[in-house]
Amino acid sequence: MEVIRPLTALGLMSGTSMDGVDAALLVTDGVDIFEYGKALSRPYDMEMRAELRSVNGRRPDANDQHVKDVERKMTLFHAEVVSELLDSAGLRAENVDVIGFHGHTVFHNPEKHLSIQIGDGDLLAEQTRIPVVNRFRNSDIANGGQGGPMMASYHAALARDLEKPLVVLNIGGIAKLTWIGENGELIAFDTGPGNALIDDWMMKKHGTNMDFDGNIAAGGTVNEKIIAAMMKRPYFKKAPPKSLDRDEFSQRIMDNLEGENVADGAATLTAFTAEAAAAAARDFLPKPAKHWIICGGGANNPTLMRMLRQRIDAPVDIAREVGWDGDFLEAQGFAFLAARSLFGLPISFPTTTGVPHSMCGGLLHSVPAKEKKIR
Repeated sequence: MEVIRPLTALGLMSGTSMDGVDAALLVTDGVDIFEYGKALSRPYDMEMRAELRSVNGRRPDANDQHVKDVERKMTLFHAEVVSELLDSAGLRAENVDVIGFHGHTVFHNPEKHLSIQIGDGDLLAEQTRIPVVNRFRNSDIANGGQGGPMMASYHAALARDLEKPLVVLNIGGIAKLTWIGENGELIAFDTGPGNALIDDWMMKKHGTNMDFDGNIAAGGTVNEKIIAAMMKRPYFKKAPPKSLDRDEFSQRIMDNLEGENVADGAATLTAFTAEAAAAAARDFLPKPAKHWIICGGGANNPTLMRMLRQRIDAPVDIAREVGWDGDFLEAQGFAFLAARSLFGLPISFPTTTGVPHSMCGGLLHSVPAKEKKIR
């Protein structure tokens, strides 16, 4: 597309928490946000979660039929979510210009120039009859970047009229920070664990998918020795740009927590997420933020929010308190990035992913022509 104009874009996000798919509509030209549309979240059932867990951490190759099967199931699930969102918004496929389809990250190792998201863009375009942009991270990784975080440009658009310096902390499976300077400067990196370790602990020790509202952690005691030991890990000394695989700390900290009860383990892991985010701000941001805005699933955890406020020397608000829909920011963000991709605008930058220069990204999948019936 040559003429930049507002598009109706639909963003899809399947996060490393493996809890489900978020979908959101956005009217944007990839620079400004003109309208926020309907949004919804559809949880994965236990079978789909198990399927995703079975491929997590694997480096799929062209002959890995199991990964292909999971990818197809997950893509068809996304197609159902698109249909449900369009129905709720009273729209048809022809009313939507593009889908931003993140897919699901199964392997992330930027040192080896690999970040793999499963998700079949051709199949989704065929099923929805809407053009699809996916593979947002590929160009970045291929050019020496970290492949994430990817939301910095969207956070900057959201925060255009807010006082700066400002931090947006997105707590999904991994926690990701965007620092926005007074003149629009951007710094972004993964601060450390988000919800993934807490979720894994709860599944292992309690048989539930998560610590709902942080209730279990609220009744536990934080093991400060374990947190101190984990904060000595090399990742926390490494300067950004930097990013994490979902399971970077899993084995080490789960071994350390083996003797803890469910509440103390949940409290310790929740505090670990908060401490890593606060330490990142102390160590790597050029100027302290005047305001922190928390989004993602972690913003709905009162125990985690309390621990963040105890550690951060600035006002800390949940996204909805500044008028943002914090549960759907990443889905909206991939709608925004899809528009930027169509218009050839950059989606990653030297200070957000470590690429040598600002870069566009994403792969466009057109809607296939309908086959004519032969009589």
